Amino acid sequence: MRRVRAYRRSVSQSVDVVLPCLDEVDALAWVLGRMPSWARAIVVDNGSADGSAELAASLGATVVREMRRGYGAACHSGLEAATAPWVAFMDCDATLDPHHLPTFLEPALGTKEPVLVVGRRSPVSARNWPWHLRFANRVVADRVNRRTGLRLADIGPMRLAPRAPLVALDLTDRRSGYPVETVVRAAEAGWRVIQVDVPYGQRSGRSKVTGTPLGIARTVRDMTVALAR
Repeated sequence: MRRVRAYRRSVSQSVDVVLPCLDEVDALAWVLGRMPSWARAIVVDNGSADGSAELAASLGATVVREMRRGYGAACHSGLEAATAPWVAFMDCDATLDPHHLPTFLEPALGTKEPVLVVGRRSPVSARNWPWHLRFANRVVADRVNRRTGLRLADIGPMRLAPRAPLVALDLTDRRSGYPVETVVRAAEAGWRVIQVDVPYGQRSGRSKVTGTPLGIARTVRDMTVALAR
């Protein structure tokens, strides 16, 4: 934390936090209300019909509209809108707490080479992350590890990296394979990849990605495609 405070003194806005958003009006106030003062929230509205974009703007967030549906499309639009030295990504469904952003920033500070910090989800309750989703994610992580030589236990939705090198990776996935492509491209470019634990809470509403069997199948397909690139 000492290094984070020192960095905050030298850089008034150190991190842009990209929040892909699709109908998250019930969670936005909690998420944005817990954003650190040194972080700017960029809410990327991916076609919400519940007033999420308007609420986010009223709460002081920068709002970007991305009408191409897909998690990767929303993430990449947020990355393109970011201007801070560091950019973080996290879901805005209340499963992840912005108060844990210092845990991601601290191991990245002072490094000369690019570094990607990836969250390893630690469920507060078994209900928050059902066993079949944990199993599917572990299978994907194992495939990533075999390709890259990493030892990741989770390809989680909370990540942090330096903005300019991340843009230079030229990520192309615009669906659910975006996190996998991020890790693979970073590792193969010689980046340090660090995993840190992050509590994973109960989401607000049903997941648009893994909340249905069809959503799970599409996510696995997208991640498999990303690994095959």
